[in-house]
Amino acid sequence: MSGSIVKPSILPGFMELVPSEQILFNQMMDTIRKNYEKFGFLPIDTPVIEKSEVLLAKGGGETEKQVYRFEKGSTDMSLRFDLTVPLARYVSQHYSELNFPFRRYHIGKVYRGERNQRGRFREFYQCDIDIIGNGSLDIVNDAEIPAVIYSTFKDLGFDSFTIKINNRKLLKGFFGSLGIEDGTITLRIIDKLEKIGIENVKKELREQNISEQNIEKILEFISIKGTNKEIITSLKELGVENQIFNEGLVELETVTKYISIFGVAEENYNIDLTIARGLDYYTGTVYETFLDEHPEIGSICSGGRYDDLATYYTKQKLPGVGISIGLTRLFYQLREANIISFKEESLCKVLIIPMKGYMEKAIEIGNVLRKVDIYTQIYLESGKIGKKFNYGDKLNVPYAIVVGEEEVKNNSYSLRNMETGEQENLSIEEIANLLKNK
Repeated sequence: MSGSIVKPSILPGFMELVPSEQILFNQMMDTIRKNYEKFGFLPIDTPVIEKSEVLLAKGGGETEKQVYRFEKGSTDMSLRFDLTVPLARYVSQHYSELNFPFRRYHIGKVYRGERNQRGRFREFYQCDIDIIGNGSLDIVNDAEIPAVIYSTFKDLGFDSFTIKINNRKLLKGFFGSLGIEDGTITLRIIDKLEKIGIENVKKELREQNISEQNIEKILEFISIKGTNKEIITSLKELGVENQIFNEGLVELETVTKYISIFGVAEENYNIDLTIARGLDYYTGTVYETFLDEHPEIGSICSGGRYDDLATYYTKQKLPGVGISIGLTRLFYQLREANIISFKEESLCKVLIIPMKGYMEKAIEIGNVLRKVDIYTQIYLESGKIGKKFNYGDKLNVPYAIVVGEEEVKNNSYSLRNMETGEQENLSIEEIANLLKNK
């Protein structure tokens, strides 16, 4: 039917923000980017749409069920569901042009057909860093990653957060020493401890035909607590005779020693033997980061070490270590918990208000201020002066300049502090200097 109006709405699981929220979101993203670059990570971007055969080379698993896949003509394509698989393809494809270790960061949207529920998104930003080695990658890299997390979350304005660290070799080796052959399933069960609780973990371990005695030993093992040094000592005292376990122990001891040297405060990181990470490709160090005062939010940044990034695309052995911040989900949860608030409706520092007949002069002044990087808006509509000031107030613009006959004649403009109402008369040069230092 012509002329009918379609109700404006968006699909569930997609986030859309008003400008004041978007300003804060962008500031958080810029802070993350700045920290990644500060540690020498290089930017890449990859297409949102990939060939399905490339994206789904690994096949199977939960993720594949959530992939948005479609055909256009004879091309079978999919929306990327994370930034790691595109990274594997990218490194394999550009292998001869890259310098290793290759340190990249990637901030972009990914897509998953999640079950629709509050706080879960189908389109969301991920902010990833990875360090990829060619053939090998020193364990000290695993210690630098928490330094990046620490620097980033400090800059985002958080003080009380904990980066929890473990090593999957410890868990796999420990299970091996108990004669449990497929440690991967046991790992996945342990990883669910926080979500399902200890009784359900016991139940699931029994379903794997693990003896009561071994279940007790596993639960005893993952509940070893203390300072990082005390936990390392306790692990050594267990006297586990298993090569993988001992490799993991050496790695964990080295990583925690270097994290401290990288300047991460002792209270912001600790060994937690329950951290396993559900994804199979992690092979060594694993990380989860939590806000101490808001454990209900869950992990705000996680990742780990993997032996081989690109096994489906190349014969080159490319070990790596990396982390991901799910920015959309983090932003949503911080907003829901009232941990962040939106102060800025505008990015402008000053609003120029021309009186009748002085539009040209107002535009000239705007040009002068923008040339010295002062974000400036000129009120271009006609109307009463009260209405114009009201507009500036509503946008939280900190300063306003009135341009009229007297101001132009004396080259002295009234700069008004919109919060206090105080005014001072200054030349444009003086106003520019003052605003540059605010």
